[in-house]
Amino acid sequence: MTASQHTAPVALVTGSGRRRLGYHVALALRDRGYRVALHAHAHLDQARQSAAAWQAAGHEALALGADLRSEEQIERMFQELLDHWGRIDLLVNTASVWEAVPLENLSAQAIRHHWEVNTLGTFLCALAAGRQMIAQSEGGLIVNFGDWATTRPYRHYAAYFAAKGAVEALTRSLAVELGTRNPRVRVNALLPGPVLLPEDMDPKARQRVIDATLVKQQGGAAAVVQAVLALVDNPFLTGVCLPVDGGRSIYCPAEQ
Repeated sequence: MTASQHTAPVALVTGSGRRRLGYHVALALRDRGYRVALHAHAHLDQARQSAAAWQAAGHEALALGADLRSEEQIERMFQELLDHWGRIDLLVNTASVWEAVPLENLSAQAIRHHWEVNTLGTFLCALAAGRQMIAQSEGGLIVNFGDWATTRPYRHYAAYFAAKGAVEALTRSLAVELGTRNPRVRVNALLPGPVLLPEDMDPKARQRVIDATLVKQQGGAAAVVQAVLALVDNPFLTGVCLPVDGGRSIYCPAEQ
């Protein structure tokens, strides 16, 4: 390990096992020189494979497993991270569940399932990271992931939207709680829109999604990655909940 690697900042990205948004964020941070911990639960084997490949290429990487519905497992994950690298400079909370449940079938169990992962898991990870960050002279940054459509929800996802909407409130609250304890700790959120559409999506349906944006394009993972890096680079941003949605949250075409 070189001296620069030993002093490089440390990032943990939840939900970065599969090659979805979390993985792309983790990859960009790795390329920026971060020591990166990839978190996964159901896809822990994929996180381990990525970490091993990155290590073989000369990068510092770690795979961590935790069920984010469990406070005990979250605490154990953060302790393992701190035992390994001794600090955390950036937490990106991308882990989530997104499942359609028609109102007629909505139950307390379905609501709890979305709340426990999307809200409670995000909150507990942010608390664990934030408590460490306020003890660090350099502070740190937490980036939560909400959803653009909490302001304009569509049918069959009431449990999901309720859970994701709470992410914006907890982001603002933690920005105050942590920032008043250490002004170098910042908390922000991104609210992604149509960025990673299913590969097998019907072409006509894909075009309808694109046409529903103001910019008439699909964002792609790069749009979200760029937004994360912008929050990293700008020390004057905290308590911000930023839509990354091509204008979808403020625009609804007449045919929609």
